[in-house]
Amino acid sequence: MAVDKKMEDFLRLMEKNARLPMEEIAAMLDISTEEVGRLMDEAQEKGYIHGFETLVDWDQAGVDRIEAMIELHVSPRKSCGFDEIAQSIAAFNEVDTVYLMSGTYDLLVELKGHTFQEIALFVAKRLSPLDDVISTSTSFKLRTYKQSGRLYQGEEVDDREWNE
Repeated sequence: MAVDKKMEDFLRLMEKNARLPMEEIAAMLDISTEEVGRLMDEAQEKGYIHGFETLVDWDQAGVDRIEAMIELHVSPRKSCGFDEIAQSIAAFNEVDTVYLMSGTYDLLVELKGHTFQEIALFVAKRLSPLDDVISTSTSFKLRTYKQSGRLYQGEEVDDREWNE
């Protein structure tokens, strides 16, 4: 069952900027601040909102951080399909995100670490040996241009890049 229009509008505002003051949200939705509080509580209770995160540009902050995306081919189980293997992979502390995908692979796993070796060892020693994992393909993020709908501005132009 889909949420009502008021909740949908509230969720869209929160998705773009979770730091909006309640008074601004109330004005934008033409409701009271008390109603905003009720919507926020309901959204959390019903699992529509799973946290409030800040989008950090770690490169700009000068913090060494490696991110990798691992494409997995897995063997689904008859009783639960991909759910059980996805949940067991998601339980690893090193794993940031797990998606069930359509297309050329089954699961996409996102990891964050401090070194390439740290991620490579996790894939080799913990992920690949799982019984249901058929194969893995790891790609490392080199640069972020846009994330969660936001452009990363003010980046230095690499002289090796082609400019017209």
